[in-house]
Amino acid sequence: MKIAILSRSPRAYSTKRLREAAKARGHEVRVFDTLKFSIFIEKKKPQLHYRNKSFGRYDAIIPRIGASITFFGTAVVRHFEQMGVYTLSSSQAIGVSRDKLRASQILSSHDIGTPATAFVRDKDAVIPAIEKVGGAPVIIKLLEGTQGVGVILADTVKTAQAIVETLQSTKQNVLIQKFVAESKGRDIRCLVVGGKVVAAMRRTAVGDEFRSNVHRGGLVEAVQLSPQYEATAILAAQILGLSVAGVDLLEGNAGPQVMEVNSSPGFEGIERATKIDVAGAVIEHLEEEASFPEVDIRQRLTLKAGYSIVEIPITDDSELVHKSLFNSNLKERDILVLSINRSGLTIPNPRGTREILPGDTLLCFGKQTTLKELIPKRRQSTRKSKSNPA
Repeated sequence: MKIAILSRSPRAYSTKRLREAAKARGHEVRVFDTLKFSIFIEKKKPQLHYRNKSFGRYDAIIPRIGASITFFGTAVVRHFEQMGVYTLSSSQAIGVSRDKLRASQILSSHDIGTPATAFVRDKDAVIPAIEKVGGAPVIIKLLEGTQGVGVILADTVKTAQAIVETLQSTKQNVLIQKFVAESKGRDIRCLVVGGKVVAAMRRTAVGDEFRSNVHRGGLVEAVQLSPQYEATAILAAQILGLSVAGVDLLEGNAGPQVMEVNSSPGFEGIERATKIDVAGAVIEHLEEEASFPEVDIRQRLTLKAGYSIVEIPITDDSELVHKSLFNSNLKERDILVLSINRSGLTIPNPRGTREILPGDTLLCFGKQTTLKELIPKRRQSTRKSKSNPA
Protein backbone atom coordinates (compact mmCIF):
# COMPACT_ATOMS: atom_id res chain seq x y z
CA MET A 1 0.00 0.00 0.00
CA LYS A 2 0.91 3.66 -0.37
CA ILE A 3 0.63 5.19 3.08
CA ALA A 4 0.83 8.88 3.96
CA ILE A 5 1.63 9.93 7.52
CA LEU A 6 0.40 13.43 8.35
CA SER A 7 2.81 14.91 10.88
CA ARG A 8 4.51 18.22 11.53
CA SER A 9 7.36 16.37 13.26
CA PRO A 10 8.93 13.78 10.91
CA ARG A 11 11.72 13.19 13.43
CA ALA A 12 9.41 12.60 16.37
CA TYR A 13 9.69 9.11 17.89
CA SER A 14 6.15 8.01 17.08
CA THR A 15 6.27 9.26 13.48
CA LYS A 16 9.60 7.51 12.87
CA ARG A 17 8.34 4.26 14.42
CA LEU A 18 5.21 4.25 12.24
CA ARG A 19 7.34 4.86 9.16
CA GLU A 20 9.76 2.07 10.11
CA ALA A 21 6.93 -0.37 10.86
CA ALA A 22 5.19 0.35 7.56
CA LYS A 23 8.41 -0.08 5.57
CA ALA A 24 9.24 -3.30 7.41
CA ARG A 25 5.89 -4.71 6.23
CA GLY A 26 6.61 -3.80 2.62
CA HIS A 27 4.59 -0.62 2.26
CA GLU A 28 5.52 2.59 0.47
CA VAL A 29 5.30 5.34 3.07
CA ARG A 30 6.01 9.07 3.24
CA VAL A 31 5.61 11.74 5.90
CA PHE A 32 3.84 14.98 4.96
CA ASP A 33 3.64 18.25 6.90
CA THR A 34 -0.09 18.76 7.51
CA LEU A 35 0.12 22.55 7.19
CA LYS A 36 1.64 22.33 3.70
CA PHE A 37 -1.63 21.02 2.22
CA SER A 38 -4.09 23.21 0.33
CA ILE A 39 -7.76 22.29 0.15
CA PHE A 40 -9.76 22.83 -3.02
CA ILE A 41 -13.51 22.33 -3.17
CA GLU A 42 -15.35 21.81 -6.44
CA LYS A 43 -18.49 19.99 -7.48
CA LYS A 44 -17.78 16.24 -7.39
CA LYS A 45 -14.07 16.98 -7.42
CA PRO A 46 -12.49 17.45 -3.97
CA GLN A 47 -8.77 18.03 -4.38
CA LEU A 48 -5.70 18.41 -2.22
CA HIS A 49 -2.43 20.08 -3.20
CA TYR A 50 0.82 19.66 -1.31
CA ARG A 51 3.40 22.44 -1.55
CA ASN A 52 1.29 23.91 -4.37
CA LYS A 53 1.35 20.73 -6.44
CA SER A 54 -1.43 18.21 -7.01
CA PHE A 55 -1.26 15.46 -4.38
CA GLY A 56 -0.97 11.93 -5.72
CA ARG A 57 -3.19 9.00 -4.88
CA TYR A 58 -2.62 7.16 -1.60
CA ASP A 59 -4.35 4.10 -0.22
CA ALA A 60 -4.42 5.22 3.41
CA ILE A 61 -3.38 8.02 5.71
CA ILE A 62 -2.27 8.01 9.34
CA PRO A 63 -3.16 11.36 10.93
CA ARG A 64 -0.86 12.64 13.66
CA ILE A 65 -2.69 15.89 14.28
CA GLY A 66 -1.24 18.04 17.06
CA ALA A 67 -3.45 20.12 19.35
CA SER A 68 -2.15 23.40 17.92
CA ILE A 69 -3.46 22.60 14.42
CA THR A 70 -6.67 20.74 15.23
CA PHE A 71 -8.96 22.89 13.07
CA PHE A 72 -6.86 22.82 9.90
CA GLY A 73 -5.63 19.28 10.52
CA THR A 74 -9.13 17.83 10.82
CA ALA A 75 -10.14 19.76 7.68
CA VAL A 76 -7.32 18.05 5.74
CA VAL A 77 -8.31 14.63 7.10
CA ARG A 78 -11.94 15.32 6.24
CA HIS A 79 -10.94 16.15 2.65
CA PHE A 80 -9.08 12.86 2.35
CA GLU A 81 -12.29 11.17 3.50
CA GLN A 82 -14.26 12.99 0.80
CA MET A 83 -11.73 11.74 -1.75
CA GLY A 84 -12.35 8.14 -0.68
CA VAL A 85 -8.98 7.62 1.04
CA TYR A 86 -9.01 5.41 4.14
CA THR A 87 -8.09 7.37 7.26
CA LEU A 88 -6.89 5.52 10.34
CA SER A 89 -8.67 8.06 12.56
CA SER A 90 -11.69 9.94 11.25
CA SER A 91 -11.79 13.73 11.26
CA GLN A 92 -14.88 13.67 13.48
CA ALA A 93 -13.30 11.36 16.06
CA ILE A 94 -10.14 13.49 16.19
CA GLY A 95 -12.20 16.64 16.72
CA VAL A 96 -14.37 15.08 19.41
CA SER A 97 -11.46 13.62 21.39
CA ARG A 98 -9.50 16.88 21.21
CA ASP A 99 -12.38 18.82 22.82
CA LYS A 100 -12.28 17.71 26.46
CA LEU A 101 -15.75 19.07 27.22
CA ARG A 102 -17.41 17.45 24.22
CA ALA A 103 -15.66 14.14 24.91
CA SER A 104 -16.76 14.21 28.55
CA GLN A 105 -20.34 14.99 27.53
CA ILE A 106 -20.42 12.02 25.15
CA LEU A 107 -18.85 9.63 27.68
CA SER A 108 -21.29 10.77 30.38
CA SER A 109 -24.25 9.11 28.64
CA HIS A 110 -22.58 5.70 28.86
CA ASP A 111 -21.88 3.30 31.72
CA ILE A 112 -18.26 4.31 32.09
CA GLY A 113 -16.40 5.90 35.00
CA THR A 114 -15.35 9.55 34.65
CA PRO A 115 -14.37 12.14 37.26
CA ALA A 116 -17.19 14.58 38.13
CA THR A 117 -16.74 17.61 35.87
CA ALA A 118 -18.30 21.07 35.59
CA PHE A 119 -18.20 23.79 32.94
CA VAL A 120 -19.43 27.30 33.80
CA ARG A 121 -19.00 30.85 32.50
CA ASP A 122 -20.88 32.89 35.09
CA LYS A 123 -18.47 33.91 37.88
CA ASP A 124 -21.27 33.45 40.42
CA ALA A 125 -21.49 29.78 39.38
CA VAL A 126 -17.82 28.95 39.99
CA ILE A 127 -17.99 28.21 43.74
CA PRO A 128 -21.23 26.17 43.44
CA ALA A 129 -19.59 24.20 40.61
CA ILE A 130 -16.54 23.45 42.77
CA GLU A 131 -18.80 22.24 45.56
CA LYS A 132 -20.87 20.17 43.12
CA VAL A 133 -17.81 18.16 41.94
CA GLY A 134 -16.75 17.41 45.51
CA GLY A 135 -15.03 20.55 46.76
CA ALA A 136 -11.36 21.45 46.97
CA PRO A 137 -8.86 20.30 46.00
CA VAL A 138 -9.99 20.35 42.36
CA ILE A 139 -8.35 20.09 38.96
CA ILE A 140 -8.64 23.06 36.59
CA LYS A 141 -8.17 22.12 32.91
CA LEU A 142 -7.93 24.11 29.72
CA LEU A 143 -10.24 22.54 27.13
CA GLU A 144 -7.51 22.02 24.54
CA GLY A 145 -4.41 21.46 26.66
CA THR A 146 -2.10 18.52 25.97
CA GLN A 147 0.84 16.70 27.59
CA GLY A 148 -0.17 18.10 30.98
CA VAL A 149 -0.08 21.73 29.83
CA GLY A 150 -3.04 23.71 31.15
CA VAL A 151 -3.78 21.31 34.03
CA ILE A 152 -3.68 22.94 37.46
CA LEU A 153 -4.31 21.53 40.94
CA ALA A 154 -6.08 24.03 43.19
CA ASP A 155 -5.86 23.20 46.90
CA THR A 156 -8.59 25.55 48.15
CA VAL A 157 -11.91 26.88 46.88
CA LYS A 158 -10.59 30.45 46.85
CA THR A 159 -7.53 29.44 44.84
CA ALA A 160 -9.66 27.49 42.38
CA GLN A 161 -12.05 30.43 42.01
CA ALA A 162 -9.17 32.83 41.34
CA ILE A 163 -7.62 30.52 38.74
CA VAL A 164 -10.91 29.98 36.89
CA GLU A 165 -11.77 33.68 36.85
CA THR A 166 -8.26 34.62 35.69
CA LEU A 167 -8.30 32.11 32.84
CA GLN A 168 -11.81 33.12 31.82
CA SER A 169 -10.76 36.79 31.74
CA THR A 170 -8.22 35.82 29.05
CA LYS A 171 -11.02 34.17 27.00
CA GLN A 172 -9.94 30.64 27.96
CA ASN A 173 -12.50 27.86 28.38
CA VAL A 174 -11.80 25.73 31.43
CA LEU A 175 -13.20 22.63 33.11
CA ILE A 176 -13.52 22.14 36.85
CA GLN A 177 -12.92 18.49 37.68
CA LYS A 178 -12.97 16.36 40.79
CA PHE A 179 -9.52 15.52 42.14
CA VAL A 180 -9.26 11.74 42.52
CA ALA A 181 -7.05 11.84 45.59
CA GLU A 182 -6.34 8.11 45.76
CA SER A 183 -4.79 8.31 42.28
CA LYS A 184 -2.66 11.40 42.95
CA GLY A 185 0.48 11.43 40.87
CA ARG A 186 -0.23 8.32 38.85
CA ASP A 187 -2.42 7.00 36.10
CA ILE A 188 -2.59 4.19 33.56
CA ARG A 189 -2.07 4.77 29.84
CA CYS A 190 -3.64 2.14 27.58
CA LEU A 191 -2.92 1.88 23.85
CA VAL A 192 -6.09 0.67 22.14
CA VAL A 193 -5.73 -0.57 18.57
CA GLY A 194 -8.64 -2.08 16.67
CA GLY A 195 -10.76 -2.75 19.75
CA LYS A 196 -7.90 -4.33 21.72
CA VAL A 197 -5.52 -3.04 24.37
CA VAL A 198 -2.13 -3.85 22.83
CA ALA A 199 -0.05 -2.28 25.62
CA ALA A 200 -0.52 -0.62 28.99
CA MET A 201 1.73 1.18 31.43
CA ARG A 202 1.44 2.96 34.76
CA ARG A 203 2.84 6.49 34.85
CA THR A 204 3.99 7.94 38.18
CA ALA A 205 4.84 11.59 38.80
CA VAL A 206 8.19 12.51 40.34
CA GLY A 207 8.54 14.64 43.46
CA ASP A 208 5.78 17.16 44.17
CA GLU A 209 4.49 17.04 40.60
CA PHE A 210 0.93 15.66 40.41
CA ARG A 211 0.95 15.26 36.62
CA SER A 212 2.35 11.90 35.53
CA ASN A 213 2.93 12.70 31.84
CA VAL A 214 6.15 11.30 30.39
CA HIS A 215 6.93 14.77 28.98
CA ARG A 216 6.96 16.01 32.59
CA GLY A 217 9.45 13.41 33.73
CA GLY A 218 6.94 10.81 34.89
CA LEU A 219 8.26 7.31 35.55
CA VAL A 220 6.73 4.43 33.60
CA GLU A 221 6.34 0.70 34.14
CA ALA A 222 4.47 -2.03 32.32
CA VAL A 223 1.19 -3.07 33.94
CA GLN A 224 -1.14 -6.02 33.54
CA LEU A 225 -4.69 -4.70 33.30
CA SER A 226 -7.64 -6.25 35.08
CA PRO A 227 -10.61 -7.13 32.83
CA GLN A 228 -12.50 -4.09 34.19
CA TYR A 229 -9.74 -1.64 33.27
CA GLU A 230 -9.20 -3.24 29.88
CA ALA A 231 -12.92 -3.14 29.05
CA THR A 232 -13.16 0.51 30.14
CA ALA A 233 -10.27 1.56 27.88
CA ILE A 234 -11.73 -0.26 24.87
CA LEU A 235 -15.21 1.12 25.47
CA ALA A 236 -13.93 4.71 25.80
CA ALA A 237 -12.11 4.48 22.47
CA GLN A 238 -15.15 2.94 20.77
CA ILE A 239 -17.56 5.55 22.14
CA LEU A 240 -15.44 8.35 20.67
CA GLY A 241 -15.02 6.47 17.39
CA LEU A 242 -11.25 5.94 17.57
CA SER A 243 -9.69 2.73 16.28
CA VAL A 244 -6.30 3.87 17.64
CA ALA A 245 -6.26 5.76 20.92
CA GLY A 246 -4.32 6.42 24.07
CA VAL A 247 -6.77 6.10 26.96
CA ASP A 248 -5.68 7.53 30.30
CA LEU A 249 -7.32 5.97 33.36
CA LEU A 250 -7.22 7.04 36.99
CA GLU A 251 -7.25 4.29 39.59
CA GLY A 252 -10.20 5.38 41.69
CA ASN A 253 -11.75 3.67 44.69
CA ALA A 254 -14.87 3.13 42.59
CA GLY A 255 -12.88 1.61 39.73
CA PRO A 256 -11.31 3.03 36.56
CA GLN A 257 -12.02 6.67 35.77
CA VAL A 258 -11.45 7.87 32.20
CA MET A 259 -9.33 11.00 32.39
CA GLU A 260 -8.62 11.54 28.69
CA VAL A 261 -8.76 9.83 25.29
CA ASN A 262 -5.95 10.85 22.93
CA SER A 263 -6.34 10.46 19.16
CA SER A 264 -2.58 10.84 18.49
CA PRO A 265 -0.92 9.01 21.39
CA GLY A 266 2.83 8.88 21.73
CA PHE A 267 4.56 5.50 21.53
CA GLU A 268 7.95 6.21 23.08
CA GLY A 269 7.18 5.73 26.75
CA ILE A 270 4.88 2.75 26.35
CA GLU A 271 7.08 0.87 23.86
CA ARG A 272 10.11 1.25 26.10
CA ALA A 273 8.18 0.30 29.23
CA THR A 274 6.42 -2.73 27.76
CA LYS A 275 8.85 -3.78 24.97
CA ILE A 276 5.77 -4.17 22.74
CA ASP A 277 5.84 -3.14 19.07
CA VAL A 278 2.88 -0.74 19.24
CA ALA A 279 3.71 0.87 15.88
CA GLY A 280 3.69 -2.57 14.25
CA ALA A 281 0.27 -3.29 15.75
CA VAL A 282 -1.05 -0.03 14.31
CA ILE A 283 0.23 -0.83 10.81
CA GLU A 284 -1.18 -4.37 11.04
CA HIS A 285 -4.57 -2.93 11.96
CA LEU A 286 -4.31 -0.45 9.10
CA GLU A 287 -3.70 -3.32 6.66
CA GLU A 288 -6.79 -5.14 7.88
CA GLU A 289 -9.06 -2.10 7.75
CA ALA A 290 -7.90 -0.25 4.62
CA SER A 291 -9.62 -2.78 2.35
CA PHE A 292 -12.87 -2.32 4.27
CA PRO A 293 -13.24 1.40 4.95
CA GLU A 294 -16.03 2.49 7.25
CA VAL A 295 -19.37 3.28 5.67
CA ASP A 296 -21.90 5.68 7.15
CA ILE A 297 -24.56 2.99 7.32
CA ARG A 298 -27.29 5.33 8.53
CA GLN A 299 -26.74 7.61 5.55
CA ARG A 300 -26.59 4.78 3.01
CA LEU A 301 -29.58 2.85 4.30
CA THR A 302 -31.91 5.83 4.56
CA LEU A 303 -31.53 6.71 0.89
CA LYS A 304 -34.70 4.78 0.11
CA ALA A 305 -37.72 6.77 1.24
CA GLY A 306 -39.60 5.20 4.13
CA TYR A 307 -36.68 3.08 5.39
CA SER A 308 -34.33 3.75 8.26
CA ILE A 309 -31.92 2.18 10.70
CA VAL A 310 -32.86 2.28 14.38
CA GLU A 311 -31.69 0.91 17.72
CA ILE A 312 -34.55 -0.84 19.51
CA PRO A 313 -34.12 -1.45 23.27
CA ILE A 314 -35.80 -4.62 24.51
CA THR A 315 -37.80 -4.15 27.71
CA ASP A 316 -39.46 -6.78 29.89
CA ASP A 317 -42.82 -6.09 28.28
CA SER A 318 -41.57 -6.03 24.67
CA GLU A 319 -43.45 -8.21 22.21
CA LEU A 320 -40.07 -9.62 21.13
CA VAL A 321 -38.68 -10.65 24.51
CA HIS A 322 -37.69 -14.34 24.88
CA LYS A 323 -38.46 -15.05 21.22
CA SER A 324 -35.86 -16.26 18.76
CA LEU A 325 -35.19 -14.00 15.79
CA PHE A 326 -36.83 -16.65 13.60
CA ASN A 327 -40.02 -16.69 15.69
CA SER A 328 -40.12 -12.91 16.06
CA ASN A 329 -41.50 -12.56 12.52
CA LEU A 330 -39.28 -9.51 12.02
CA LYS A 331 -38.12 -10.77 8.64
CA GLU A 332 -41.72 -11.16 7.49
CA ARG A 333 -42.30 -7.55 8.57
CA ASP A 334 -39.42 -6.41 6.35
CA ILE A 335 -37.03 -5.78 9.27
CA LEU A 336 -33.44 -6.96 9.25
CA VAL A 337 -31.56 -7.30 12.56
CA LEU A 338 -27.97 -6.22 11.86
CA SER A 339 -26.62 -6.81 15.36
CA ILE A 340 -27.57 -7.31 19.00
CA ASN A 341 -25.85 -5.42 21.80
CA ARG A 342 -25.95 -7.45 25.01
CA SER A 343 -24.23 -6.23 28.18
CA GLY A 344 -21.70 -4.24 26.15
CA LEU A 345 -20.97 -7.16 23.79
CA THR A 346 -21.96 -6.75 20.14
CA ILE A 347 -23.29 -9.84 18.36
CA PRO A 348 -23.07 -9.09 14.61
CA ASN A 349 -25.30 -10.75 12.02
CA PRO A 350 -27.09 -12.89 14.68
CA ARG A 351 -28.47 -16.29 13.72
CA GLY A 352 -32.21 -16.91 13.52
CA THR A 353 -32.00 -19.19 16.58
CA ARG A 354 -30.64 -16.37 18.76
CA GLU A 355 -33.03 -15.59 21.65
CA ILE A 356 -33.93 -11.96 22.31
CA LEU A 357 -33.46 -11.11 25.99
CA PRO A 358 -34.53 -8.21 28.21
CA GLY A 359 -31.86 -5.50 28.16
CA ASP A 360 -30.77 -6.30 24.59
CA THR A 361 -30.53 -3.52 22.01
CA LEU A 362 -31.30 -4.54 18.43
CA LEU A 363 -29.78 -2.58 15.56
CA CYS A 364 -32.47 -2.91 12.88
CA PHE A 365 -32.99 -1.80 9.29
CA GLY A 366 -36.46 -1.67 7.85
CA LYS A 367 -39.64 0.27 7.22
CA GLN A 368 -39.94 3.31 9.46
CA THR A 369 -43.61 2.69 10.16
CA THR A 370 -42.92 -0.85 11.39
CA LEU A 371 -39.82 0.14 13.36
CA LYS A 372 -41.80 2.87 15.11
CA GLU A 373 -44.23 0.26 16.43
CA LEU A 374 -41.37 -1.64 18.10
CA ILE A 375 -39.78 1.31 19.87
CA PRO A 376 -40.86 1.41 23.55
CA LYS A 377 -43.22 4.25 24.34
CA ARG A 378 -41.51 6.90 26.38
CA ARG A 379 -43.00 7.37 29.79
CA GLN A 380 -44.55 10.78 29.95
CA SER A 381 -43.60 12.59 33.13
CA THR A 382 -46.47 14.05 35.08
CA ARG A 383 -45.97 17.78 35.13
CA LYS A 384 -47.73 19.96 37.60
CA SER A 385 -49.32 23.11 36.31
CA LYS A 386 -47.47 26.31 37.17
CA SER A 387 -50.78 27.92 37.94
CA ASN A 388 -51.71 25.15 40.37
CA PRO A 389 -48.60 24.20 42.39
CA ALA A 390 -48.86 21.45 45.00
